[in-house]
Parts: sequence; structure tokens; C-alpha cells
Amino acid sequence: MCGIVGYIGSKQAAPFLLDGMSKLEYRGYDSAGIAVLEKGQVRVEKCVGRLDALRQKLEGNMPESVIGIGHTRWATHGRPSDRNSHPHTDSSGKFVVVHNGIIENYLALKEELIAKGVEFSSDTDTEVVAHLMADLFDGDMESTVKKVLKVIKGSYSLVFMCEAEQDKIICTKKDNPLVIGLGEGENFIASDIPAIINHTRRTFIMSDGEIATVTKDGVWVQDIEGTPINKKVFEVNWNAEAAEKGGFEHFMLKEIYEQPKAMRDTMTGRVNAEEKTITFPELNWTSEELQGINKIFIVACGTAYHAGIVGKYYLEQLARVPVEVDIASEFRYRSPLVDGNSLCIVISQSGETSDTLAALRESKRLGARTLGVTNVVGSSVAREADQVIYTYAGPEIAVASTKAYTTQLLAMLMLAIYVGRLRGTLAEEQAKELVGGLASIPEQIHKMLEDVDQIKVFAREYGSCEDAFFLGRSLDYAVALEGALKLKEISYIHAEAYAAGELKHGTLALIVSGVPVIVLATQEDVYDKTVSNLQEVKAREAVVIAIGFEGDTSLAKYADHVIYIPKTGKYHAPLLAVLPLQLLSYYAALTRGCDVDKPRNLAKSVTVE
Repeated sequence: MCGIVGYIGSKQAAPFLLDGMSKLEYRGYDSAGIAVLEKGQVRVEKCVGRLDALRQKLEGNMPESVIGIGHTRWATHGRPSDRNSHPHTDSSGKFVVVHNGIIENYLALKEELIAKGVEFSSDTDTEVVAHLMADLFDGDMESTVKKVLKVIKGSYSLVFMCEAEQDKIICTKKDNPLVIGLGEGENFIASDIPAIINHTRRTFIMSDGEIATVTKDGVWVQDIEGTPINKKVFEVNWNAEAAEKGGFEHFMLKEIYEQPKAMRDTMTGRVNAEEKTITFPELNWTSEELQGINKIFIVACGTAYHAGIVGKYYLEQLARVPVEVDIASEFRYRSPLVDGNSLCIVISQSGETSDTLAALRESKRLGARTLGVTNVVGSSVAREADQVIYTYAGPEIAVASTKAYTTQLLAMLMLAIYVGRLRGTLAEEQAKELVGGLASIPEQIHKMLEDVDQIKVFAREYGSCEDAFFLGRSLDYAVALEGALKLKEISYIHAEAYAAGELKHGTLALIVSGVPVIVLATQEDVYDKTVSNLQEVKAREAVVIAIGFEGDTSLAKYADHVIYIPKTGKYHAPLLAVLPLQLLSYYAALTRGCDVDKPRNLAKSVTVE
């Protein structure tokens, strides 16, 4: 995700802004910029690329000011470029803003502003906010910010400056982190503590809906109605390395805990919670176009491939289109039967996976329509696919994918609902039920993350084992594949996933006394058969850890241990069931003393064949 910094005091702002942005580089970014009030006017300096490019641009011409804001951008709207970099100003250049998050209704607001004669200079959603400040300005910066907040929808951290009031910075947040650092005769703003930890450890952690007016001498916090809010000072006791990880021991654990927010971001602008509908403004498909597609190919590698297998279930059952799922490195070597009536969906977190790109290019050569599902705006997949769905998971630092996987699942489920409605294969009432269930997922995951002690105990108890097996049927089998991959890649435990019905066809020979077997049992239509398979491995004296829904009293009769997840629909279950598998893998790796974030022999993005 993007990084925000701000400074107001008696020292030069630009050096702090550059230093603070460098402390946020671990979050990932594609451009950087700063804005200061220099000699009474807003001065903006920004460019695409790394911070070094911005420093070189400023060499010998460093802005001189005691107030400023800065931003490292992870692109969501508009490809990485100089003009899409933050900060953004209005047409007059008197109002300037930096933003993390997504303005959900920016297109409608942009059209209204264009109708008033406003000219836009970027492709971003953020620029709308700067123009709104100018359009709604009533002579008072605080009052105008409140007006803007009543108009915009979405998730955001926003930081404002303007020429009319040069002694303050105003900031606010909704669903995106923001912290204010308290100094002596100076104050700091940042999206994350690492940016300010070398300057102060006294902070205000901003909550949703709060608006802070920051001057060099103090901080005034209120809600949108003007009611004062007394903030409690939070003393940071982390070191700089821990601060980068938000106080978590590893990036992987931090990213597991970021999944509720990542899912909300994936749904933003696509899920209408009131009408319970799904829209993909970036696709603009028609019913006639989709009726012409007679087969879908999903192509990916590793974790993304497992997301594709779940996607196959979604698309076949909800949209009623035949789907093949291929490992990208195999796809183009089997002379696939792809033609103009095929849709090829390629899934890649980075958008740069070499084998996936090769499959995309081969599909286009054969005449197929192509759709990319990726997390990185402006990536090769995003540029080369006919159309693209961004997952908006934010940067993922750990090699083992967690939030990228769950947002891919979410994107595939939303896509299946969308296509099913357009094709007329999914009834309106069922679609509404599915969309209604989606809205509950982030909070359900948040609830699960509040108590993971049971999983820690299992990981300590069985983390010394050298083999583990995962079993499931239907969608549970697809999730089991991902669980096994997580365990083997970060804990180095030999782990395999099997369709539970395949036990008698060889796998039972591997089940011996004491071997851990993780059994997923969330799919009602195959539940009894799964329990029967569970009993088969239990009869061979395996240690069975079952994953099922809260309220299921049967599993405990047969399994040694049961991890319960919140009750949800069959199609939503993979989004919840994978969470304990991620945590089991993480804590097993800790038990074994493994390097969680950088497992041996693996890379985050595989850009060679």
C-alpha cells in the first residue's frame, strides 16, 4: 500500500519527508513525491520510480519550507507515471492532497467536475479530492474538508494542505492507517510508525472518522460534526525493525492480519452492499459477449494456480461455463484447444510471472479473449491482457502468499457472480444471498484472528513431524492444496493434499500412527463422505485436525482436534477455511526455527522459466 508522511514545525520539511518515505519503502511503491508551502505557494515535486530518482531531481534545488507532505504510491487507478504520482493539486495549484486507499465514487464526481469546466491532469481517483477542495472551499479549510468527506465514498487516509491556511495540515482516515507523531514545536504525520520512530515515540493513532488539524504547536482532533475527541497518547516501544512490521514478528503474520482490509479494498467499488449486486466497471461486458464464450481457461502458477482451481468451481457452478485450469508452465506445451470463443484468465500476484505471461501471449496468438487478475497496476499482465481485474491487496513482502491468495479467491467469486447474472445462469435471489455473505467475510476473519492460541498449540505439538497430509472434497480439496503448499514452503515439512475420495487409491499406504492429517469439512453436499474418509485415516491411528463450522458437533466425535470457523455459505467457506491453514504453517515454521519471510530456494516473483 502507499506511504504517507507529513511535517510541520520549525525545521526544514523536505529532508524529513524524504527520510520518512525511505522508512516506508518496504511497503512497495512505484512513484514518489512531496509538496511544500514555499514562499507562500504550493510546490510539488514528484516522479515515477524509486526515491533515488526523486532525490536526484531535487539535487541542488531542495524545497525550503517548514511544512510539507509526501507520498510513495502503489498504483491503483492509472498506471505508474509522473502525472499519476502523488501529491495532487487542483487546477489552481492552491490545494494539495495525498491519499492512500480508493475513492469508490470518483468517476461520478469526476464527471460532475468536468461538467463544471474542471480539467484533470491524471488518471487517478485522488485528483478528484483536490478539485473538490477547490470547488467546495468556503474560506475555511476544516469546514471544506468536512464537506469533501460528506461527498466521497470509499476507503482512505487523506492529508491536506492549502495556500490559504499555511500554518496547518489536516488529515483524516477511513479503513486505512494513519498516525500522528507528537514532538516539541513540531508534529509529524505518517501512514505507519517507521516513518516517525526516529523523531518521536509519542503518537496519536487515528480512528475512522476522526479529523485532525495539525500545527507546529499542537493537534486538534474532532469528528465530522465538530465534536472534540480527546486522544490518548500511545507510546511506541518497538524498535525500527519491528515498527516496519507493525509490531508483528514477521511480514507474513502482518499480512495474514491485513486480510480483512485487503478484502474490503477488493470489494470497494464492485460490491453494492445495499442492492446486493456486483459490478465490474473495468470490464463492461455484455450478455451477448458472454454468451459467445464456450470455454474458459484459467492459467497460473503456485498459489495463484490454487486460486484458479477454486475459481473453476465458482465459474462452473454459478456461471455454468466449462472451465479448464492449467499450470502455466504446462499450458503452451500441450497445444491447448483455444480459439476465438475461449476466454483465458491468467492470475498472477506480481503480474510478471514468466510462465503465466507466456501462456497469456500464447492464448492471444490463438485468438482467445484474455483477462488478467493481478495485484500490480501497470504490470506486464495488466498491460498485455485485453482486460484486467486488480485485487488491490497492497504489497506483499513475505515470499509465502497470504492476502494475495484470499483476494484472488474473492475476485474470482465476484467474477463468477457477475458472469452468472449476465449469462442468466444465476438467479437474482441467489446472487443477492452470495453478495450478502461477502459483506460479512472481513469481519468474520477479524473475529478468527482475535484468538489463535489453539492453532499455536497444534503447531508446537506437531511442528516436529516430517510429514503431513491435507484432505478435502469439492472446494475443500482446492483449499487443501493451498494449505499443503504453505506448510511445505515455509516450514519445510513434507506436505501433500489429496481429494479425500482418493484415499483408497494409494494414499492410505502413507497413513501411519501419529502422522498429522488436516481434514477440511465445510462443504455440506459432501460432508458425510468427508467424515467417512476422516474415520478411515483415524482407524490407521493418524492424528486428525479437522476444520469445520461453528455449531458442528459431529466432528469432535471423530477428530482429535477441531478448529471451528464462522458459519458461512459453501462458496464463501474457502475464504475462511484457508486462514487456520496459513496460521498453522506460520507457527509450525516458528517451531522449527525457519526463516518465515524468506524460505530457502524461493523467490517472491518468478520471472524466469
